[in-house]
Amino acid sequence: MKINNDCIYFKGDMPCKPHKDKGYHCHACPEYAPYDHQILIIKLGSGGDVVRTSPVLHQIRKSFPQAHIIWITKTVDLVPQSHVNTILNWNTDNILWLKSLKFDIVYSLDKDKQAIALATSLQTTHLKGYTMDEWGHCQAVDKDACHKWQIGLWDDLYKENPNSYSQEIVELCGFTYNKDEYIINPPNPTYRYGIDATMKIVGLNPGSSKDYATKLWGEDNWIQLCKALNKSGFTPVIFGNEYDNEMNMRISSRGRALYFGVKPIKELVSLINCCELVVTNVTMAMHIAIALKKKVVILNNIYNKNEFELYGLGTILEPDKPCKCCYLNSCDEPCLETIPVENVYNEITDLIGLPE
Repeated sequence: MKINNDCIYFKGDMPCKPHKDKGYHCHACPEYAPYDHQILIIKLGSGGDVVRTSPVLHQIRKSFPQAHIIWITKTVDLVPQSHVNTILNWNTDNILWLKSLKFDIVYSLDKDKQAIALATSLQTTHLKGYTMDEWGHCQAVDKDACHKWQIGLWDDLYKENPNSYSQEIVELCGFTYNKDEYIINPPNPTYRYGIDATMKIVGLNPGSSKDYATKLWGEDNWIQLCKALNKSGFTPVIFGNEYDNEMNMRISSRGRALYFGVKPIKELVSLINCCELVVTNVTMAMHIAIALKKKVVILNNIYNKNEFELYGLGTILEPDKPCKCCYLNSCDEPCLETIPVENVYNEITDLIGLPE
């Protein structure tokens, strides 16, 4: 019996979809669709980085429409199923399986030791992005990756960089940047938590990762913003991760904002989709909001604002005093919290207007 093991539907250990749906066998299957390239993307996390790496999929799919694309990551729920055939969680079993395969192209897009170690160990005809030198350090594979690699080594180069992350990652892979948009899995409309579609929802993401407390705007600022939004007829909704939970409960209580607790990624995507606008620090939620084409007001201090591609969806507010851009978890001269609440509120109303 003929077996088309190069078909996009073939599973190897269970019946394929054409067989289950219509009883087809390989030898006479009218839905046979063979792969012509085996491609791997290594982008492990964080979740925000996975979302803002998704624009490269437009170019990969355009160049290799019949490729079998595999993506290995630590945040599988944020990899778009519409453009990727196989999505793998980062674990020993999946790494072992990948090492047994042969790839036409590997896009190695993380500089972490574990990512470059995997990229260096794989069987591939072409490697793009990052690899590992003889000392175990990250290095650029070729000239396409040199610029992005070098701006990560030198603060002065990073601060002067005029390009967005999306542009950098697309060009690192050898493609021409066309301002391709983020791709994200569709939100589940059942996750609305009783939010009425008539409400003018402003999403608030007060927190940050546990390692970057210098990115926080300050609880009092968020509370004042909640009160101003409520007074004008907006409905503020707070979200965040487990590190932000206690702070978010305090802001919710004192500012009279809705807060539904810490949610898994799929539910967080759906909750953000309920918002008309999102006010956020530089976080995963920021990238999800951009992917969902929500209006955004971004509070930034430590990053080069040029790296954020907003696609015309909003604005970036920064403190008047220059940030040291030191990525420390504490600072003797905190700057982000000096952004006035009035400025944030005015940006919100400029972008989406007042409730009717």
